[in-house]
Amino acid sequence: MPTDPPAERPPEPSRPLRVGILGLFHESNTFATHPATLAAFRGYEWFEGDALRAAMVDNHDEVGGMLGGLDEAEGVEAVPLLWAAALPAGEIEPEAEAALWAAAERQLDAAGALDAVLAVPHGAAVGRTHRDFDGWWLTRLREKLGRGVPIVATLDPHANVSAAMVEAADALLAYRTNPHVDQRAIGGRAARLILRTLRGEVRPATAWVPLPLLLDIERQLTDEPPCRDWLAEGDRLGGGTGVLETSLILGYPFADVPELGAGVLVVTDADQRDPDPIAAGWARRIWADREQARPRLLPVEEAAAAAASATGTSGLLDMGDNVGGGSYGDQTALAHALLAAGATPLFVSLRDPEAQAAARAAGVGGRVDLLAGGRHEPALCGPPLRVSGEVVKLTDGAWTDPQPLHGGRVRYAEGPLAHVRLDDGSVVQLGGVAIFPASLGQITHAGLDPAGFRAIVIKGVHAPVAAYRDAVTRLVRVDSPGPTSANALTREYRHRPRPMFPFEEDAAFPVAAAAAG
Repeated sequence: MPTDPPAERPPEPSRPLRVGILGLFHESNTFATHPATLAAFRGYEWFEGDALRAAMVDNHDEVGGMLGGLDEAEGVEAVPLLWAAALPAGEIEPEAEAALWAAAERQLDAAGALDAVLAVPHGAAVGRTHRDFDGWWLTRLREKLGRGVPIVATLDPHANVSAAMVEAADALLAYRTNPHVDQRAIGGRAARLILRTLRGEVRPATAWVPLPLLLDIERQLTDEPPCRDWLAEGDRLGGGTGVLETSLILGYPFADVPELGAGVLVVTDADQRDPDPIAAGWARRIWADREQARPRLLPVEEAAAAAASATGTSGLLDMGDNVGGGSYGDQTALAHALLAAGATPLFVSLRDPEAQAAARAAGVGGRVDLLAGGRHEPALCGPPLRVSGEVVKLTDGAWTDPQPLHGGRVRYAEGPLAHVRLDDGSVVQLGGVAIFPASLGQITHAGLDPAGFRAIVIKGVHAPVAAYRDAVTRLVRVDSPGPTSANALTREYRHRPRPMFPFEEDAAFPVAAAAAG
């Protein structure tokens, strides 16, 4: 949380302000057994230098917003450095940790003199070597740049914020929506803030108040209580002169780390306002409402029975197999229950490279009789699903979706997909990788109409809402089993803060925050 005035190092009149953009981005589920490998980063999104601009300038994410914000300003040069991201999974392997920073350092060295850096951590990255991976690499970045070069970092609100993150950056700000549809706007805000800092208009100071509170994933939708009300309270307390940013941190419940939990970030102009009392007052309001952090859980069998008897199309959010939270994308418990209840025809996507290859080998019009999915923890998450029917569509898994959706992507490339229609009209989508269900194009790119299904199994919690809420009759969050189960009380945490609500009912409001507020 640097608050000292930046060193006197104005840019030469003959050149523009040069602002680097650097993102090492991963959401790490420590309860998942499949690690985030270097190949996972290389195979998902890895863009260096000018390739970053070409790939991301039109995105609805924070990097697109940063590029847009810098490009709009006069006398400013955006310097794309590196964007490396992998699909949420388990912890980052040591080889990947080292390679990510080595690539970042290489780009920093090649870029020459920079006046500032816009950094893009997720906030919930966990490495096997560096457990607070985001805090670690932001600290390395600060050490490399020195205190005189401002760093403004954006965060996913599903962050477990550490003291190292706060100390390394001049300011931290998080998206305000879940599903995340404001990422580009937040990137633009970060760009404007760093330019105001460089021009001496503001001197950011950041207050971070962590709460001993695990806000269950089921309660993290920002257009519903309690998050909607908490965000409004932050806006109220943060109104007025000198407040630059207020961010509600929801926390990432699938990481067993000492930083686990919700909290608030407040950024002010240090010359006008102290951020600490504002943050403390906001945190106190959230703490008073902590009972609302408890999840509302609908069992699998009840959800399946309701879908079978309902009219229209039910979108069932398979919370235990939340691909965006680091799950496998191959769990079958909910699909089995829907089939048993007669909630057909249904649509379900399963990660199973072997089944996908077998269906492709059969070709369109061919019949298959195979077992798919259920490869991870079948005793808990459901055994493989029998897929017996006709291959009706083979695709390359690529489509575009121009509207702002969770994750901010415009172009999707999920690899070869096979679609098998069962005798009851259900369709099973088979892929080689887990598909993050942020876009309805996952279904429509194959020529399928969502309205033609009684039930759609959607492997997420909040990320799919922006895409699916207008395409289905209802969205239902289901308490399915798995490494992203919505019931945190069923997980064994070894490193979380103690005491912590709702695990320990006697958890108390932080003493330091109480003194500040």
